[in-house]
Amino acid sequence: MAALPKVELHLHLEGAAPPSFIRGLAAEKRVDLSGIFRPDGTYAFEGFRHFLQVYEAATGVLRSPEDYARLVRAVMEQSAEEGVVYSETFLSPDFCGGGDVDAWRDYLAAMVEAAEAGERDLGVTLRGVVTCVRHFGPERAKAAARCAAETAGEWITGFGMGGDENAYEQKDFAWSFDCAREAGLRLTTHAGEWRGPEEVRAALDHLGCERIGHGVRAIEDPALVERIAEDGIVLETCPGSNVALGVYPTLEAHPIGKLRERGVTVTVSTDDPPFFHTTMREEYRRLARVHDWDAEAFRDLARISLNAAFCDAATRERVAKRLT
Repeated sequence: MAALPKVELHLHLEGAAPPSFIRGLAAEKRVDLSGIFRPDGTYAFEGFRHFLQVYEAATGVLRSPEDYARLVRAVMEQSAEEGVVYSETFLSPDFCGGGDVDAWRDYLAAMVEAAEAGERDLGVTLRGVVTCVRHFGPERAKAAARCAAETAGEWITGFGMGGDENAYEQKDFAWSFDCAREAGLRLTTHAGEWRGPEEVRAALDHLGCERIGHGVRAIEDPALVERIAEDGIVLETCPGSNVALGVYPTLEAHPIGKLRERGVTVTVSTDDPPFFHTTMREEYRRLARVHDWDAEAFRDLARISLNAAFCDAATRERVAKRLT
């Protein structure tokens, strides 16, 4: 599992920050974040909403483009250790300049420079997917969409939405997704993690997404599963995250295997790996144990994931050579 080249499509940049990195940055800035860590130094939270609070508290020490450049490097170093050769990470202008386009450009320039250096040094290709934060509301989402549209290009390849799935409705964010689509960005959104299959259907009907973050509760609606399979909708599944947060009690109960058997295109990612005590290598190892998938199954998974990536054709062709 360690040696297999891997492709990851669902990774929150701040959520991938090693606890040691956040603690070190907090010490530099003299910010007391002791309440968000357990005695062993890992992130401490109980349940999804508390997780969001801890996530945003940790993100609060990231206050400058330089901080985000350092974060990009730290996350890419972790990806390289896990054998990841291509990764797409979610970035929110809400945390990088407060939704102001000029400030966002400064943050983005620092992150792109760090990503380019990381690719040269570590062999990991990184691309960014701008996300709005659902529980911040539709108006702030419009600012995030404008930031995405203004910086769409080779490095910013997509637009999506994260945050609390129980806040607002998918259709409330249609303007933002239309704005991103018109700028040439490809679309994904979190759906079908905490709400049921109707949430996945809403993402398809109202936002026109081609990928769905998580999406696993679509399994509860056979007609929806058939639609997803026939339309080639890609599910960015994060099994370890779903089990850690209690969406499913065990990996054995997780529907990734059933979805795959029914023709759904599934990919595997870590979501917020240090929060959920997982890595890409660990995701592969656990799935191999539960589903008896062999190395060729995981090579096929990497190829499928790269085909679903939002990058340009030249990048895809270059990365594909590393999957053979």
